[in-house]
Amino acid sequence: MEQQYLVGIDLGTTNTVVYYIDKSNDDWQSQVFNIPQITALGEMSEKNSLPSFIYLAEENEVASGALNLPWSENLDYSIGEFAKQNASKSPQKTVSSSKSWLCTENVNRKDDILPWKSGSAKKKYSPVKSAELILKHVKAAWNDKFTQNKLEDQQVILTIPASFDIVARELTVEAAKSAGLNVTLLEEPQAAFYSWLHEEENTWRDQIEADDTILVCDIGGGTTDFSLIQVHDSGGNLELERVAVGQHILLGGDNMDLALAYTLAAQLKSEKKMNLDQYQINGLTHGCRLAKEELLTNENAEPQTLTVLGRGSSLIGGTISVELTKDVVEEILLNGFLPLCPLDSATQKAQKSGLRNIGLEYATDAAITKHLAEFLSKHSTPETLPTKVLFNGGVSKSDSIKSRIIENLSNWTSTTCEEIAVLTGTDPDLAVAKGGCWYAAAKEGQGIRIKSGSSHSFYIGIESSMPAIPGFTPPLQGLCAVSLGQEDGPAADIPYSGLGLIVGEVTEFRFFSTTTRADDELGNIIDDIENCEDLEEIPSLIAELPIEGDIAPGSLVPITLQCELTEIGTLQLWCVSEDGENRWKLEFELRESNNN
Repeated sequence: MEQQYLVGIDLGTTNTVVYYIDKSNDDWQSQVFNIPQITALGEMSEKNSLPSFIYLAEENEVASGALNLPWSENLDYSIGEFAKQNASKSPQKTVSSSKSWLCTENVNRKDDILPWKSGSAKKKYSPVKSAELILKHVKAAWNDKFTQNKLEDQQVILTIPASFDIVARELTVEAAKSAGLNVTLLEEPQAAFYSWLHEEENTWRDQIEADDTILVCDIGGGTTDFSLIQVHDSGGNLELERVAVGQHILLGGDNMDLALAYTLAAQLKSEKKMNLDQYQINGLTHGCRLAKEELLTNENAEPQTLTVLGRGSSLIGGTISVELTKDVVEEILLNGFLPLCPLDSATQKAQKSGLRNIGLEYATDAAITKHLAEFLSKHSTPETLPTKVLFNGGVSKSDSIKSRIIENLSNWTSTTCEEIAVLTGTDPDLAVAKGGCWYAAAKEGQGIRIKSGSSHSFYIGIESSMPAIPGFTPPLQGLCAVSLGQEDGPAADIPYSGLGLIVGEVTEFRFFSTTTRADDELGNIIDDIENCEDLEEIPSLIAELPIEGDIAPGSLVPITLQCELTEIGTLQLWCVSEDGENRWKLEFELRESNNN
């Protein structure tokens, strides 16, 4: 079927946005898809974004039909604005930040664990199911409007953080498939840059030049994402290449909301001798999010009054109010999250403890500017430090936050703030979805493409073959299976021989990744991968290895390895018997968890 629409979906931590291009028009233009959603009980309206919140109504809590949508009746949950508004009142019944949980390794992301730490909640969803439900809402809304061009039949680009590991990418694709969508993944910073390229279609070549290094600084609700794009001269034409992405940093607007909530909680304790419990902190945090957005983006915003829900009979009327001002917000966010620091700054590392709470793996150090300094120190030289910056994400709508980051970059590059150009013209809330559909257009020859490839190198652990030595454990070798920058394409043989695979039982493969080892090529070996500081271990791979023919269980079958970076943005690894008769696909194993 001919695909009439190119669709970009930004499945955001805080908001989900959809843009599309109608190819049947001679003059291709992108436009936002206004998403119908419940805004109050019994009321529905269309908005240019769908808050990524799911409110789980209890039985008989709302009147029959109050959460109905044109395409579905008798719903007992609501996605969007109504859910967002209720997050501060009923945090124990509201799923939020589910996207951040997709990359959290210390839980099983397919378990029903959200809302987190809501032990009394009768209904819960897994992070994967939450993503699926949001995408199902988008699909149903689209299909209700475009009855002859179903979303599942269009070319859909789904954006993800550049720092998402391979498991989080796989889970995102799985959620999309469960929602009935076939998608291609695109890194969010690249999507934001595609949006800028379109907005500046006639002038972008006048704003950047060969040898420029462009920092895309994406500070969203749940993550901070850094990418570097270099500009090359290719025979007189400018060529763009994404050359580096940062580590996954679970640090963004959610952390800022929490910081504001604890500041106000301390104020209440000092002034009114009131100690907030975790339920009240959760509600106050959601309230701080709304107040922060207003205070940072509205120059004339008045101080925001927040209401703390009472617990027991200690409060008159059951509630108490507290005020949040613009000065307090900027003071906490600038000094706490964006301090001035040198380029050689090191972020604070977590101290390991025998006991710790299971939950989101937030960054230990809240200083975004220190994370940026580490990123640039790893991926830049003095000659390739950023000369241009493109900001994205809701947090970057604040002029004071952008100015503080530019001030740091100016100090690091020994230039004035005015010499570091800020690329403007995009809407931080909408650019990623818009850029998604323009990436799809670029794939069809309508615009320049950014050269990228794999944002990580991947390595398989191989048990060393050596004589036994008392008191010495043979080191684990690491075989490079995917090199940094490797392009997607057909399955390729990994040039390494002498491997054997045990069949007749489940076999585990240890797997590692990095964003910094640019010189490693396919088939290279790292001798002691467990002690290599710039590599991180990711969830194991397992293979179900059926026995073929007369092979005995536990036999060692000579094999070669193949890897394939798929066009949709996932990774497949295969063990191929040397005779070519058998192939075993390696699958990622998610750790088991029954945590609630």
